[in-house]
Amino acid sequence: MKVIYKFSLVALTVASLAGCNQEQAKVTPAQALTPDAMPLTTPEQKESYSVGASIGAYLRERITEQESLGMPVDRKLIVEGFSNGLNNKLQLTEEEVQTVLQNLDKKLNDKRTAQSEALASKMREESKKFLEENAKKEGVKTTDSGLQYEVLKEGTGGKPQATDTVEVNYRGTLIDGTEFDSSYKRGEPIKFQLDRVIPGWTEGVQLMPVGSKYKFFIPSDLAYGDRDTGTIPANSTLIFEVELLGIDKPAAEPKK
Repeated sequence: MKVIYKFSLVALTVASLAGCNQEQAKVTPAQALTPDAMPLTTPEQKESYSVGASIGAYLRERITEQESLGMPVDRKLIVEGFSNGLNNKLQLTEEEVQTVLQNLDKKLNDKRTAQSEALASKMREESKKFLEENAKKEGVKTTDSGLQYEVLKEGTGGKPQATDTVEVNYRGTLIDGTEFDSSYKRGEPIKFQLDRVIPGWTEGVQLMPVGSKYKFFIPSDLAYGDRDTGTIPANSTLIFEVELLGIDKPAAEPKK
């Protein structure tokens, strides 16, 4: 079930002051109702419940993240503060609440930054070691740019140029095997212009005859560099298994 309410950290307690945004939050339906659960029969009851469910789901996500960053959370006080806010009986002034939450936002952002920097440093070292060892394996070739590849199946068709549109199936993983993308799972290949993707793809796929399947080991400087995409940490070496299914040449410009 998806709901349309999602509140910023500050707005959760002082919504009248800070407002809310309209991003979606996921709410997992309860497997069974508690004995004292109110029945949801009218549109008004469902609307009221959905507002509360959305706030609760968003709070759960934020609490889980805060705890994962090593910052303790007193859940009883969260419930008490929520109840006090609904009844306009705050133990702190609205200004104090907003200041506390703004400071909490800053602490969380600082923790996230420190965690991301530590992970980026770890990925840099692990990627370097992986590529050094991988380059020694039988069948693995390394280009001048540092791109590594292995031929799993050699096709007999033509090779694309950077300006061509290619049709491929692929699976992408991190060096620990974590899959972050797969056209196979989506059930259909993808088409794209070859010079509009990461450099490792642009270079690597040009090596492939149509009908081939290659495995590419793409250093971070030929992928996303020091950017953290969420599913791909900064400084990650990426591994792709790629099947080249076809090539579409760009249309010739009309003669003048």
